[in-house]
Amino acid sequence: MPIPAPLLPNLKVPVVAAPMLIASSARLVIETCRAGAIGTFPALNARSADEYEGWLGEIEQARGPDDAAFGVNLIVAKINTRLADDLAVTVRRRVPLVITSFGADREVVKAVHDYGGLVFHDAASARHVEIAAEAGVDGIILLTGGAGGHTGFLNPFAFLADARKRYDGALLLAGGLSTGRDVAAAIVAGADFAYMGTRFLATDEANVDRDHRSMIVEAGASDVTATAAMSGTPASFLNASLRRHGLDPKALDLRHPKLDAAPDGSPVRPWKEIWSAGQGVAGIDDILPAGKLVERLARDYRAAISGVTLP
Repeated sequence: MPIPAPLLPNLKVPVVAAPMLIASSARLVIETCRAGAIGTFPALNARSADEYEGWLGEIEQARGPDDAAFGVNLIVAKINTRLADDLAVTVRRRVPLVITSFGADREVVKAVHDYGGLVFHDAASARHVEIAAEAGVDGIILLTGGAGGHTGFLNPFAFLADARKRYDGALLLAGGLSTGRDVAAAIVAGADFAYMGTRFLATDEANVDRDHRSMIVEAGASDVTATAAMSGTPASFLNASLRRHGLDPKALDLRHPKLDAAPDGSPVRPWKEIWSAGQGVAGIDDILPAGKLVERLARDYRAAISGVTLP
């Protein structure tokens, strides 16, 4: 499936910078798009629907004729009491790309399609893929083993093959991707986009603590733990951050019930205080401005693609 036409203009590398809770700022989106990748952010990163509309205005005002497209993430689960208001803002501002999570909703898809927007949805299993396809989305994000934040567990090659049997729209591969070579591997394997979150945490524009960036640079793939203890849903967190709060990563398996407090009695605040990252930390060695990162990804992607030779 080719990349949807509305996302092609000014796209220099087939990368979507994933919408990250707290971390994705309007400035990160602006600089990512300016350099030629698709920048996104969660609507809930803004404290209200009015502030969300203000962020969209800031992004739109900063956009130039050579910028790539941008998108927003809407949480569709019933727990999100702002969904109706945020969707109304999204429709009014005609956001080009909407990424839905925790529920593929036909009404949300229709509302976005009615103004000409695109909808992508994330999936961690074959059943999730089927549900998203039935809702009429334009692309499905495959959360595979090693993804940061809320994660999946399937092998990326197997998940791509399985998803393609069930869905003929755009496929985005998420999980452990940090370099231009990783992007090339995803495309050669059959994905239409690489979907990167963790790599964009280690940028100047990400709204994260300096120590969070440093932990990412210093970590390897085995320094990340997937657990349901933080949010009730499997998600990946940095071992160093867990230990900082008195938590033993080895004790936090996927079946561990959601924690209400750390051993010292302090509240458990995932993402804000207990920091997330995926196994892609293994490919991250520095902290860069987002624009420089996208330029490097594009350069290394082109070099990797052109360097592929058959045996």
